[in-house]
Amino acid sequence: MEKMLPFIQAMQEGDMEKLATIVDRFLIEGNPDEQYELADLLTQYGYTEEAIKILEHLQYLFPEESQLKIDQAQLCLEMDREDEALNLLTSIDKSSEAYPQALLTLADYYQMIGLYEVAEQKINEAIALIPNEPLLLYAKGELLFETGRYLEAARIMEELLPQKDALQGVDLPLKLAEIYSAGAAYEEAIPYYAEALKTEVAPDVLFHAAYASFQVQHYETAIKYLENLLEIDPDYFSGYMLLAEANSMLEKNEEALKAITDGIARDEFEKEYYLFAGKISLKLGKLKEAESFLREAIALDPEYMDAIFILTSLFATEERDEELVELYEDLKKENFEWSSMYPFLASAYERLEFYEKAYEFYKLAYTDHKDDAQFLEKYVYFLLEDGKREEALEVVALLQKLEPENSTWFDLLE
Repeated sequence: MEKMLPFIQAMQEGDMEKLATIVDRFLIEGNPDEQYELADLLTQYGYTEEAIKILEHLQYLFPEESQLKIDQAQLCLEMDREDEALNLLTSIDKSSEAYPQALLTLADYYQMIGLYEVAEQKINEAIALIPNEPLLLYAKGELLFETGRYLEAARIMEELLPQKDALQGVDLPLKLAEIYSAGAAYEEAIPYYAEALKTEVAPDVLFHAAYASFQVQHYETAIKYLENLLEIDPDYFSGYMLLAEANSMLEKNEEALKAITDGIARDEFEKEYYLFAGKISLKLGKLKEAESFLREAIALDPEYMDAIFILTSLFATEERDEELVELYEDLKKENFEWSSMYPFLASAYERLEFYEKAYEFYKLAYTDHKDDAQFLEKYVYFLLEDGKREEALEVVALLQKLEPENSTWFDLLE
């Protein structure tokens, strides 16, 4: 290790000229084992070109050493020198002990560029040579996972569980949880998330465990995971929404409102937080708070249809007609038009006794709401009140088709 100190110092200083000089001298003075160790050290520090240079030197000294070709090929792939890498890998003889590893490296390359069938062929060829090698089976499971073959991937990973100690650096229970979740098999994923959390309580794992629990209506479990998550990482923004939703599903609306307002305190530019806070406030009968949250959502996104529709409905329900018209005018200044607002505006102008404007919006709404019986009923009586009998007849005919069991429309037509 002492011989490596000059290299480490040069790498830490970023002195490329000094590093190149030391490497050149070491290629003459160092022994092959030390040179191989240096190549590994250079790779760790990100000096890939220099590492390749040393491996090329060693390859010259030991032309039959297949592992050197594999190491060099992997570094060439990192440098986007695919042709060199493929030449090195395909030059390895099938009788070599390193041939299965070469096949696996080729599979990684083909998987990376999206040639999944070729990648699977290479992995299968390697497995045929070493049938029970955990790393090869795991690689196949990963490939199946990436290509959406979740059940096949899960089967392989479950078969590997007794050998999980052989897969250093791999959290097999977590991988199984991710595979089952990706295939929407959340019930199967939950115990594996729990197992993974015994090894490490990581924020991402807590969130996905909560999400899986939420999907199968285990809301209390989801809440526990999320509270733990937000205690560990208060800036894990997605956790606030899911926590609010889980509480809402249990009708714990005050807790839901607190969760989402905590989220707003952390991220005041997330429009979905304000929308959810508005909805929960309405459920709690906190109309002023609901209006405030919805206005904040629209301020962040003037074309946020969900928030606009709920605020419009609130104004219409309370017959706050002037505010409804004002909201529409403000949106219009932003060049925003939405036909779902027209029925509300028609009723608002009618109540305000601006009948010409009401008629204008009734006609606009009629285009997109011919299957809405409730709207058509209001429109009919408005037209009759305004003396527009011919237009009223057309709307009544539509209502007869929509509600053939309702005798009102047939009597009205007569």
